[in-house]
Amino acid sequence: MNRQSQAAVLFLLGAALLHAGTTDLYLRYVKSGLRPLVLAAGAVLIVAALATVWYERRRAKARGKDGAHSHPEPRVSWLLVLPLLALILVAPPALGSYSATRTGTALQEPLAYPPLPATGPLSLSLVDYAGRAVYDHGRTLAGREVKVTGFVALDHDGTPYLIRMALNCCAADAQPVKVALTGRIPPVLQPDTWLTVTGTYTPRRTEDPVNGGPIPFLKVTAAEPVKAPRDPYDESWNN
Repeated sequence: MNRQSQAAVLFLLGAALLHAGTTDLYLRYVKSGLRPLVLAAGAVLIVAALATVWYERRRAKARGKDGAHSHPEPRVSWLLVLPLLALILVAPPALGSYSATRTGTALQEPLAYPPLPATGPLSLSLVDYAGRAVYDHGRTLAGREVKVTGFVALDHDGTPYLIRMALNCCAADAQPVKVALTGRIPPVLQPDTWLTVTGTYTPRRTEDPVNGGPIPFLKVTAAEPVKAPRDPYDESWNN
């Protein structure tokens, strides 16, 4: 691949990063806090592409004055752009129930338990509920109505889970945190459907069949289908 081809690939990759960073597309790949780095990387690649073109033109003019001739590069090298175009045009879906049921729960013990509002239903992240239910033994949840949002997954034995994929940096290291459902469970549950579940804490828990990790239960009193959130991943587990 000649310098012009390299510049074109750099420019397209930079443009793809800028497009992802200025929309919500980047959330399919990295955590929200990395948005400035995605935009900066896109800008640097575009500047590098433009600098490459400028340098190549200067060198071509110098060759022309010296009477030198360059050999054309094979056009087949442009096929290397096709995977990049696929990346730009086809956004991968967020990780869902297929990955979650084949990966053990990644629930970690929280460093602290922030105080909760004294009144009203508690709107908690799924990771926060799971951490309080397992490691704090539900002391801050007892007698409180909670609301938790996640996507549905069904274990091999039919146990319904509400799940969020938690990540440290990017989608490549995403791991599931699972909450099992009991109580007034909807009669029909489709995997990957997003639900906001209202319920109460129960001390019941089970072990993840994949890695033996703890999975708490939530006693469901109501469940409502919702749209997938803007950011499908949960970053609260490492904050």
